[in-house]
Amino acid sequence: MTQIRGFIPPTRRPNALGIHSLDYFSLAVPDLGEAQRFYQNFGLDVRERGEALHLGTDGFEHSWGILSEGSRKQLQHLSFGAFADDMDRFRARLDQLDIERLDPPPGFESNGLWFRDCNGVLIEIKVAGKTSPNAKSEVSNPSSPPGVQGAFMRGQAPLVRPRRLAHILIFTRDIPRTIRFYQDVLGLRLSDEAGGVVAFMHGIHGSDHHLIALAKSDAPGFHHASWDVGSIQEIGLGAMQMADKGFSAGWGLGRHVLGSNYFHYVRDPWGSYAEYSSDIDYVPVEMDWQEGHHAPENSLYLWGPEPPKDFVINYESPTMEQLAKAEAVTRPVGRT
Repeated sequence: MTQIRGFIPPTRRPNALGIHSLDYFSLAVPDLGEAQRFYQNFGLDVRERGEALHLGTDGFEHSWGILSEGSRKQLQHLSFGAFADDMDRFRARLDQLDIERLDPPPGFESNGLWFRDCNGVLIEIKVAGKTSPNAKSEVSNPSSPPGVQGAFMRGQAPLVRPRRLAHILIFTRDIPRTIRFYQDVLGLRLSDEAGGVVAFMHGIHGSDHHLIALAKSDAPGFHHASWDVGSIQEIGLGAMQMADKGFSAGWGLGRHVLGSNYFHYVRDPWGSYAEYSSDIDYVPVEMDWQEGHHAPENSLYLWGPEPPKDFVINYESPTMEQLAKAEAVTRPVGRT
């Protein structure tokens, strides 16, 4: 449960400097109307604020994602939350590491610390309430008793409404270098990595197994946002909910090895994904998780269908843009 739900007070590791939450992600997409349709059908609370869309969860004002319109899908920036009394220490750390401080991007009023990571991704550290979980999120996968039907009629199935943003996965050119940067600057810690192609990092003040994941590519980019739900049933219902609205492309149902969560990914109109996720591993504030280094076969899933062939393609890569343009030029007239 998270602080914004009010059930458990925020957890904090004494005297340790590190961000406590991924506050929100910011993306540009080519069509805000299509983005609104996708995320509303996914079960999020999509709010129009100025010229942007803010992605929320039912009953809370917090914005987990901010979408603006651009010529193509592109990761704009990541905003991380910190405790107020840590901000001077973060300023000193940036100065010590000789990291240039920047102004906020146009349209974002902020007193936070802005800079670029080692891949050129714009990062903010700001004072914010702790939205990462303070305990492992509740999960319910009950079985019906004898004599009682366990499944809903199709027409009576409830709308799946994710509870919170669980994590994001971004592409990076150099995973070891990015791990070091996020450790040294943000205070994140490595949970697990596999084969040098994917890595998972958690927060030191109590968080899920990962609040950010890294996948190797030739350019930065956004792969997916993962949204927490309370059961495997909700994952399945969410997948059907999206398929019924025309968003059937994706991957699942399955279970990850690293993080252990059950999943179903739904592909958005621009080649990235929204993930329904449930029952992820949790790293308590008082625990030093033993980082793991694993073979590549453990990087994706324990069980489930084969992933789509392009599942780990970075469509923000200049290489992929060039291929898409070439395909458009050479496509015969009438072909779709």
